[in-house]
Amino acid sequence: MNDTKNGQLVAGGNDRGNRLDQFNWPTKVLIDKETKSLIISDPGNRRVVRWSRCSGTTEGEILIDNIRCWGLAMDDQRNLYISDDEKHGVIRYQIEEDKEGTLVAGGNGRGANLNQLDWPTFVFVDQEQTVYVSDWANHRVMKWNKGAKEGIVIAGGQGNGESLTQLHHPEGLFVDTSGTLYVADSWNDRVMGWPRGAKQGTVIVGGNGEGERANQFNGPRGLSFDCHGNLYVADWGNGRVQRFSLK
Repeated sequence: MNDTKNGQLVAGGNDRGNRLDQFNWPTKVLIDKETKSLIISDPGNRRVVRWSRCSGTTEGEILIDNIRCWGLAMDDQRNLYISDDEKHGVIRYQIEEDKEGTLVAGGNGRGANLNQLDWPTFVFVDQEQTVYVSDWANHRVMKWNKGAKEGIVIAGGQGNGESLTQLHHPEGLFVDTSGTLYVADSWNDRVMGWPRGAKQGTVIVGGNGEGERANQFNGPRGLSFDCHGNLYVADWGNGRVQRFSLK
């Protein structure tokens, strides 16, 4: 019988450090189904590592190093997209073939112009290889079409605040097939939904002040949906993951 009350250690767990069996502030994990492995951003060690999901794996292997990685995303062609909060850009890599990468968003210095980002965190990529990035210090979410030289503000960008036109340090994000953006509005303790082309968002969950009640958050970070439309939110300050049925 599966133990649903206790988690299973699958990577790291050997204190903080830079050995291949250790991490230093891991921030994001992806599942690579083709290689049956986990791909993990390890910004404290300036690297992205891969851990096999096979039983008995005791250490990872470095895929990309010398990068201040934060967010990770993968497209249908298994290209890896990494937000670099030192270069203030998003870089695309072909796994195992490309060590230099291609800049696909930002990378023009820290700033608030449409060709710039300021501390990019989470990344989402759709089937057209459009890149969506949480532009954390600019309090906005940017959309970069494939090959574009500058991005489009699709949420926020009105300074930090709690009105429906504003975000305050956005983090995790997801875009559904209709183009609706869902974003963890971290310092406003809420998850916002922004339909394609909308001038303001809607509070999906949270927005009831910082707290630990079931309808509250304390600094939500990551979010994801399952195949049934349930929303999962990493409630960072409360040390928990919450599930919401939006149907």
